[in-house]
Amino acid sequence: MKTLRLSPALGWPAGMALAFVMTILAAAIVIVHIRRAQGVNGTDETLISCIRRSVCCLIIAVMALTPSVAEMTTSKAVNATDVVVATDVTGSMAVADAQYGSDTVITRIDAAKKAVNDLTEIYSGSSFAAVSFGAGGRLDVPLTPDIGAIRNWSQALVPEPTKVSSGSNLDAPLDALLRELKAIRTAHPQDTIVLYIITDGEQTARETRRTFSSLRQYLNDAFTIGVGSDKGGTIPESGAGTNAQDENTSNESKWVIDPSTGQPGISRMDKKNLTEIADEMGGKALIVNASETLKTSDLAKASKRWRVANGPRSRERVAPVVWPLAIVLVALLAWELGAWIVMDRRLL
Repeated sequence: MKTLRLSPALGWPAGMALAFVMTILAAAIVIVHIRRAQGVNGTDETLISCIRRSVCCLIIAVMALTPSVAEMTTSKAVNATDVVVATDVTGSMAVADAQYGSDTVITRIDAAKKAVNDLTEIYSGSSFAAVSFGAGGRLDVPLTPDIGAIRNWSQALVPEPTKVSSGSNLDAPLDALLRELKAIRTAHPQDTIVLYIITDGEQTARETRRTFSSLRQYLNDAFTIGVGSDKGGTIPESGAGTNAQDENTSNESKWVIDPSTGQPGISRMDKKNLTEIADEMGGKALIVNASETLKTSDLAKASKRWRVANGPRSRERVAPVVWPLAIVLVALLAWELGAWIVMDRRLL
């Protein structure tokens, strides 16, 4: 329902002051005209001129108070979605035992790249931030709506050199994630934040893994994406300045040796760790394989509730209606100008 009200564009103090001054001026014009008309010398001002000038002042007074039409409107506000992706780049991600939507066996890091690409399609129109973690965690891409930047980042991912690695520690990205998620929540308190951690879930470091529960306060949802297999595979050995994938393509591949057996060590995906981390964040774990990808999983369907999260929101819309008064004022001023020109010619 529309209602008419006053809503001064200059604010109530300035609007009231201007309206008061113009009203006093309109009254003064009438009073001066009456006194001059009753005087001995009379006045050249006609009654029509007096009325015209007074009306101009009154119109300006009303315009200062800005007549407006107020109307309640209902609109749908879409919540912005921020997706944070953390990808494992430890040496074990070079193991060729993963599958992603086909029977073709690929490295875990390649499966991770495909997963990131799917995320950019599932969450098209969202903003992304990217973290990689190996010996430590680091923010590679701050929050950005540029999906191309995230895809380029994922394609450039390579496993870190195994010769400088001290073992896989799954809590390596925790500090970087905590800083970035807190910053996003502070800057965009109304946004929906979803976290994806892509890893094989293997923990080989001696240190006890820290919990991911500290991230829950900043998240709306979270997922761990498992790449690899239960059977596992050997880890290509690589040194500083090279990566395991490059060396794995040569005919003289060397493998990381298990000190306890003296044989090439076997790296296996750890579903238990993946599930535990997801539970700590209040989310779910998903294992990608030949038949399960991010696009074909229930995760893709669940993501829609974040991409189209919306709800009715009522607000009052106030539209100034001064144009009719402006038209009348311009017409009166044009009339006044014409009267002055005619009077001036008569005096000549």
